[in-house]
Parts: sequence; C-alpha cells; structure tokens
Amino acid sequence: MPTFLKLSPYQASILADRPDCCIEESLANAIAEPGVPLDDETADSIAFEVASLKRSFGETYEAGQYVYRPERINVSTLSNLGRLALMDCWEGSTIDRMTDEWHDDPLAVSRLRRSMFALRGKLQAVGDQATLRYRLRNSSQTEPIRDVTLTDSWLQGLEALELDPRCTISRETLTCELGDWDGGHREKIQIPVKANPSFSFADDPKATAAIMSGDAKNILTNFEFTAKNFALIFNADEFFSVLWVTFFYTVFGTIGALLFGLFAALLLNKSFVGQSVLRGLYLFPYVAPVIAVAFAWVLLFDPFSGSANALLLQMGVTQEAINFFGARPLALIMVTIFEIWRYFPLSFLFILARMQSIDHDMYEAADMDGASPFQKFWSLSMPQLLGILSVLFLLRFIWTFNKFDDIFLLTGGNAGTRTLTVNVYEQAFAISNIGAGAAVAVIIFCCLLLFSIFFFRFISREEGL
Repeated sequence: MPTFLKLSPYQASILADRPDCCIEESLANAIAEPGVPLDDETADSIAFEVASLKRSFGETYEAGQYVYRPERINVSTLSNLGRLALMDCWEGSTIDRMTDEWHDDPLAVSRLRRSMFALRGKLQAVGDQATLRYRLRNSSQTEPIRDVTLTDSWLQGLEALELDPRCTISRETLTCELGDWDGGHREKIQIPVKANPSFSFADDPKATAAIMSGDAKNILTNFEFTAKNFALIFNADEFFSVLWVTFFYTVFGTIGALLFGLFAALLLNKSFVGQSVLRGLYLFPYVAPVIAVAFAWVLLFDPFSGSANALLLQMGVTQEAINFFGARPLALIMVTIFEIWRYFPLSFLFILARMQSIDHDMYEAADMDGASPFQKFWSLSMPQLLGILSVLFLLRFIWTFNKFDDIFLLTGGNAGTRTLTVNVYEQAFAISNIGAGAAVAVIIFCCLLLFSIFFFRFISREEGL
C-alpha cells in the first residue's frame, strides 16, 4: 500500500520550484565521491532515482495534462538513496520531519528511528576506499532517550581508517555508545574504510540492518495520560472537513443503499421468468472481492483509457475527459455511489425476505377496496418493513462509518475523500504517529456511541428494538 506523507507549505514549495535540480544534486552527493566525475552507471542510477521521486510526488490530471501535487509524497516508491536526497533538500532534516506539527507526540511508541545507511564509494579491489555513513535521530521532539547504542555487523577484511571515539569494533561487530539524547537529537556517524586482501568483495556492507537501542518511557507500562493529541487533532485545519466528508459519505451511502435495496426487493417480489438469474446478478457487487470491483471502477472511469470517458466524449456530453476520482467534489460523489452500488444487495436480501413473509390477505382486501399500488405499498408494506429498515439503517451506518478499504482503493483519501478511518491510517502508519491515530480512533468510537444512543432513544418501541 502506498505510504503518503503531507508536507508543510514551505517544503512543498521547494519541490514545486526545484523538483529536479535539488534532487539530482543531493543524489550526486549521496552516491559519488566529492570532486569525482560521474560515470555512466552512476548517472543512470541518479536518473532512475529522480524518476522514482517524481512519480512519488502524486500527480493530478487537470486541463489535459498532469500537474505535480508535491504536498503529498508517496514514500513507498523511494529507495534509501531517494530518502537521503530528500534529507539533503531540507538541509539535513529527515523525511519524518515533514509533519513537524504531529511529531511533538508524547505518546510515540518508537522514538529511535531506523538508521539511514549509505556507502559512498565502491569496494571493487584491494585497497579501495569508501565511507560508511549512518544518520540517526530521536523522532520525539520532547522526550529524551538514555544510553543510546548503535550495533551493526562488521565485514571481515574491512579496515576502519578513522573511527569515531564512541565506537569500537570487536568480533566483527561495530558498537557505538552514543550516550543520552534529548528530544529531536540528530546524529551522523561517518567511518572511512579500506578493503584489505582478506575482504570478500561478494559481501555487501548494506546487507545487514543496523540495530538501535536505548531506554525511554514505555507508554504500555506507565500511567501518564495526556489530551495533547486530541488538542492537536481538533486544532488542525483539515479535521472538521474530514469529519464532514465522513458524515456525508456515511449518511448518503447508507440511505442510498437502503433505497436501492428496497427498489430491487419490490422488483423481485413478483414471480417472472428469469427471476433467479436477476437475483444472482443483484448479489454480484456484494459477493465480489472488493479489490477487484474497486480497480474495475478505477479503470472504467480512467480519464485516459476509461470506457465512461470515451462514451461521454463520443456522445458529445463533454468536450474533455473527466477525472472522476481526482477532482473535487466529484470524487466524493463517486465513492458514495460506489458504496451504494456495492452494499445495496445486503439491504435487498433482508427487505425481500421480510416482504415475502407479509400476509397476502391484506393485499387482496386492499384490491377489493380499490387501493392503488402506491397506497398498498405505503399503508400495508411500509409499516411491516419499518423494523427491518431500522435495523439495516443502524448496521449500515456503523459499517459505512468504519469503512476504509473502499475509499483507500479508489482514491487513497485524495481529492476531498479522506474520512476519519483513512485519517487513522495516515496518522498511525503513514507518518508513524500512533498517538494521533489512536486519538482519531477514539473520536470515531465516540461518534458511533452517540449515534447509537440517539438511535435507540428515539426509535419506536413498536419496531421491536
């Protein structure tokens, strides 16, 4: 799954103004030795990393062309060299610093970030020299870490020309005692090395991952509580827009699924040729794998090769391709329609089962009194269906409010479709802010609890609930 990070306006402006030059210079610094001309292989590596980084910017189709949207970067497409280049772009800051407002987090589970390792130079023959470089940090801006230690394997035959005083090499193990770190502390360790005759050139110094260790407060064993994450969430400019999107998606998705399910049940409440086949077709959206139907919709409404755009253009309905899943507010409307289409079969099954259990004598008596079809439906069917409709509304509202996979597969939460559940994923996993993600999850629970209390408080007792 893509990992998206949101940049501050200043950081986004840097990439928007200099998306290539800055990255190429940084990659050259990360790969090549200072003052040494780049060979063809290194130049190709830089070009590949630049292309990967440009793909990660997140592009939006506007007015017939792709436009960079560097506010959100897909970090999962970047290699370690690409991440190092981003670090250099912001003068030594790291990728995790892209969202400073969220990283001042007293509930962070992991404060010692995995070390960023790079090998500058190539070890291809005896006597070749290179530089091992480690970049380390304490991701918490407030909490200290005590007795920080870096441990990494040391290849046999690799000689350290100059070793940091805090580091020792013993039994093919590099150990660096780095002491206590304050919040936000950063460290860079560089070790120039040389290949001796006993060095095996088949070994890769980057094959093993360095291990960082230290002592800090454990949120699972202490009893310190704070409301700071809730304050950060409610003070964020985008929170209430995300909350509005969530309620729009949930309310209209739930009501739409119930209405379409009711309509489908009315159609199939009569016996006719092909009834079984049509019933099976109605169930297809619900039983089909979500990843299959989601990508089918993405391909169907693609602005370049989608059948929907091709049909609209040929019929003259529109003069240019429509980006259904990439433009506001159309993207939110499309994911809501997808929700209705995918989950109306569940309502259809329950409503049809209830309609077929209604006594037909009432309908015969209504026919004798000259009642119209609408009068029979409104006066006879609806009172019998209110109970099952109430239960379906409660269940569908809760399930839709918690829905994550549909929106994430269709839009990734972009173009104004980010809901609270997508926000939980982005906070907790995309930017590793477990505290903020947990706070959003608690808000989801509170919203559903209030809805349930309101629902059972005002629901009619005659419904049997």
